[in-house]
Amino acid sequence: MAWMDKENLTVIKEFILMGITDRPELQAPFFGLFLIIYMISVVGNLGMIILTKMDSRLKTPMYFFLRHLAFTDLGYSTSVGPKMLVNFEENQNTIPYNWCAIQLAFFIMFIVSELFILSAMTYDRYVAVCNPLLYKVIMSQTVCWGLVIVPYPYSAFLSLLTTIKIFISSFCGYNVISHFYCDSLPLLILLCSSALDVELIVLIGSALTLVSSFLVVLVSYMSILATILRMNSAAGRYKAFSTCGSHLIVVFVLYGTLFFMYVQPKSSHSFDTDKMASVFYTVVIPMLNPLIYSLRNKEVKGALQRILKNLSDIPI
Repeated sequence: MAWMDKENLTVIKEFILMGITDRPELQAPFFGLFLIIYMISVVGNLGMIILTKMDSRLKTPMYFFLRHLAFTDLGYSTSVGPKMLVNFEENQNTIPYNWCAIQLAFFIMFIVSELFILSAMTYDRYVAVCNPLLYKVIMSQTVCWGLVIVPYPYSAFLSLLTTIKIFISSFCGYNVISHFYCDSLPLLILLCSSALDVELIVLIGSALTLVSSFLVVLVSYMSILATILRMNSAAGRYKAFSTCGSHLIVVFVLYGTLFFMYVQPKSSHSFDTDKMASVFYTVVIPMLNPLIYSLRNKEVKGALQRILKNLSDIPI
């Protein structure tokens, strides 16, 4: 019996992804829709990275953080998007065992980094609204680099810890993942050995990351709101709020879906509901971020116009 159990633990060489839908008539429309969304995401985020590097007027802390936000958006959407698109065209959606581990590791690393960069952006807005006279002193280049460099090693550590703990555990012969990419929660269901320690790592790591970064966002915005309410000028209040409104909406939508996904017991999950939430934060939000934060911004539009004008002036 022990020999048979050992055999059962070594048969998995690939996983089958259930995908977003099992209805054949929806495969082609979904492929077209998500291809457009992913292309907008790639173009928008790459454009934001290039613009903030090339244009000297976009060298403020806000655009520094936006560049790193675009990088993380591009990272975690690319870890999921291309494989999801390929799966719409395949009869059986499979992913090799090692590629599943790689996809999970990169996804966790980029999504965790994004949360801390969003909280750094919130702190930047807090300083801009609440301490405008000291803004350049407080948000120095050293501070800005510290706020983005520190999260990367932490996110890499959490990513490797979670991925290694899951993939050194024992999988049974069942290899169907009830999701459209390799995520930690659906993989925990497939573990044949006790998953309590792995589940605790996922739960504690997710909770610490979400709660700590969300507290920064919450405290910063409470201070921003208090400062705005104390302003005498309606125009001043509108200007202060307009600098934070779009960021606030996306932050709460992203944190809301992630809290819903990861900070609850495994037994409480409905994977159909989880898939819909996952589609939103893995595919839609990376497309919305450059549109909301960048393409609606007058300074970014001006930078784009200057670059296009310079390119048109180059003699052929």
